Amino acid sequence: MAYNLKSESEVKEYINNLGIEYRFGCYSEKKPEVCHLLADFLESIKKDYEKAGKVYKNNCDEYKYGRSCLKYATYNLLGRGSKKSDFKIAYDYFEKGCNLEEPDSCLNQGLLLITKNDCIELKQDVLRGMELLEKACAGKNANACYYLSGMYISGVKKADVVSNPGSSKIKEDEYEISKNMTKAFQFALEGCNLGNMYSCANLSQMYAKGDGVDKDEKLAEKYKNMALDMQKDVQSNKTLTFQQGLQS
Repeated sequence: MAYNLKSESEVKEYINNLGIEYRFGCYSEKKPEVCHLLADFLESIKKDYEKAGKVYKNNCDEYKYGRSCLKYATYNLLGRGSKKSDFKIAYDYFEKGCNLEEPDSCLNQGLLLITKNDCIELKQDVLRGMELLEKACAGKNANACYYLSGMYISGVKKADVVSNPGSSKIKEDEYEISKNMTKAFQFALEGCNLGNMYSCANLSQMYAKGDGVDKDEKLAEKYKNMALDMQKDVQSNKTLTFQQGLQS
């Protein structure tokens, strides 16, 4: 049946039929990608986060659909569809998603390991966290590339140095990850090429100062303009695209 969606009744009928189609494709045909769409439908149209969470979880556990692992992990991180957040479950499902080659899951798993938080029953492991960020960056996650670039720009101090810095200058062996402007440039370039405006801004500064790369004023200006153009695009294109999956 064709719809022109000009009347409220036709819109409602279309939405109801869409839900029926997704349920059939998920439960009868057992298609993981349709199960994920069903969960997105429950989340965005029905606003039933509890049911959406159950579908995401089942699609991750039963059908090994990485994007659903990511969504269920995010639900637990935010406490969506439940009474409270559970960082341990969130971490476990980010790990499942990462193992299923979902770059966004690798990013979030890595950030949980890098971040020191006494409320999380998870031991901080910066080196393992950076490995996961590198996997996410290699999987074309622009944010992961940006975070890696930033960590190499400033370096990552060891936990005991952060908590007891003293007054003396921090030595090289007191860094968990040493400053490395060459690597910082490489990851910033990758992040910029993937559309991260902050990576482009960092590239501009690096070219302007000659940090990690030969100084080049023209390229500094080029990447500065790229960052500004991306910023304008972000401000003018804040839209939600259903069926691509809601971003949490």
